[in-house]
Amino acid sequence: MMDPKKMGKQMIDFYKTSFDNSFSAMMMLQEQMERMTNMYWGQMVNLPDEAKKGLAEWTKSYKKNCEDFKKMMDESFKKLESFVAETEKSEKMAKSA
Repeated sequence: MMDPKKMGKQMIDFYKTSFDNSFSAMMMLQEQMERMTNMYWGQMVNLPDEAKKGLAEWTKSYKKNCEDFKKMMDESFKKLESFVAETEKSEKMAKSA
C-alpha cells in the first residue's frame, strides 16, 4: 500500500502541474485574442481614441489580475508543500524519540 504522505505529495504535484499548464494555455489564448482585437481596433476608423485607451487599460488590468492570481496560487502551493514537509519532519522526529 502506498504511503499516504507520499500520495498526498504526488497529488499536490499533479494539481500544481495541471494548474500551471492550464494557466499557461489560458494566457496564450488571451495573448492571441489580444493581438487579434488590437489589429481589429487599429483598422476601425470610427473608434475614438478614448475608447481605444479604455480598452487598452482594461486589457492591462486583466493581465495584472491574472499575474496576481498566478502569484497567489504559487504561494498557496508552496505553503501546502511546506505543510506536508513539516508534517513528515515532525513524524520522523516523533518516531526517533
